[in-house]
Amino acid sequence: MNRTLQVAVVGDLRPGFPPHMATDDALRHAAAHLGVGVDIRWLPTEPLESDLGEVKAADVLWCAPGSPYLSLAGALAALRHGREHGVPTLGTCGGCQHMIIEYARNVLGYEDAQHAQYDPYASTLFISALACSLAGKTMPVTLLAGSRAAELYGGASAEEEYYCNFGLDPRRQGTLHDGGFTVTGVDGDGEARVLEVAGHPFYVGTVFVPQVRSRPGAPHPLVTGLLRAAL
Repeated sequence: MNRTLQVAVVGDLRPGFPPHMATDDALRHAAAHLGVGVDIRWLPTEPLESDLGEVKAADVLWCAPGSPYLSLAGALAALRHGREHGVPTLGTCGGCQHMIIEYARNVLGYEDAQHAQYDPYASTLFISALACSLAGKTMPVTLLAGSRAAELYGGASAEEEYYCNFGLDPRRQGTLHDGGFTVTGVDGDGEARVLEVAGHPFYVGTVFVPQVRSRPGAPHPLVTGLLRAAL
């Protein structure tokens, strides 16, 4: 292998939590496919409030499922760095939700944008409880033609698994989409399932957990795309 990518996984690691175990596996599957190594380091969210040293040293960022995090501020600081400095970044499930909060606050100017897991009574909820839990469900996703997601999947649709009870508040979807965090994948009701920032090397969020569908010899296309962007 000619190169080893430094991957910083933002999240409070919970041994035995299936999406966390699948995250490491998916990165290794994709790295093997590309013929590179990966040095995977999980970064707890609380220290990130004051020290982004390991985030700044990373080639790749992945904001993992498992919210609420111990520190909302720490997670948002890491994501802001990835977005503003062109670091290939993927957020899945809770990670995607925090990408949305960071973008709403620091790009769209909603300084009080909030996540219902942290404050269900906040006046400016961008992330709210889903009307029907998606945890454990596999559902189709329709991809926007010409998007990075559609390019990576090699088609206009996909089947993906979910592990979440929260998502982008439908009332905020148009605001986010029109503001540059483009909705490029939707479910059967037109609700956001994939989002990406155009012009960034790779800044993609998914409400689903692509890592759980990765297998040795058959890496997930989004994870492969994430590492390829860093190369």
